Amino acid sequence: MDTFSSVTPVLAQAAFWITVGFTVSGAAIAVFPRNILYNVLGLALALSGIAGLYLFLGSFFIALMQLLIYVGAVCIAIVFAIMLSRPLHLETPKRAIPKVALGLAASAVFFVASASVALRTEWVPAVERSTDWSVETIGHMLLTRYELVFEVISLVLLVAIIGAIVTAGFSRRLSS
Repeated sequence: MDTFSSVTPVLAQAAFWITVGFTVSGAAIAVFPRNILYNVLGLALALSGIAGLYLFLGSFFIALMQLLIYVGAVCIAIVFAIMLSRPLHLETPKRAIPKVALGLAASAVFFVASASVALRTEWVPAVERSTDWSVETIGHMLLTRYELVFEVISLVLLVAIIGAIVTAGFSRRLSS
């Protein structure tokens, strides 16, 4: 019994780092390949990894919503945009160096800001909280205390759908 109790934290740490590895590798696959289908699959892998991180934080409802909304809805909207865009066998245009540099700079700023917030936050394990995590409580909190978060989630979904439509329309104009 003593051996099992010492192995459990090691397995939990290993599972956590495997989930982080899936998330980071999915993000890399979402950014670096030039094939847009691989980018979407990488995005789905990264978002699924984030859902796994929510599970480690003890927020099962948010993990499920992450899978349903982002992996299910946003990735499907992007796949629809791919279906409406020009064929993948056509040559892809060259990337402009200033755009790549600006994208890398924006990513670095976002990463530094996110890392600084994460490092300055005092994290409390979910088991020590005395909050009821039922669907009713989460729904009540999303519509009262965390109303801004709820609206931002709606805005992100709207932007993703509009982006998919604009991308599809822009790609159609280029191919014709």
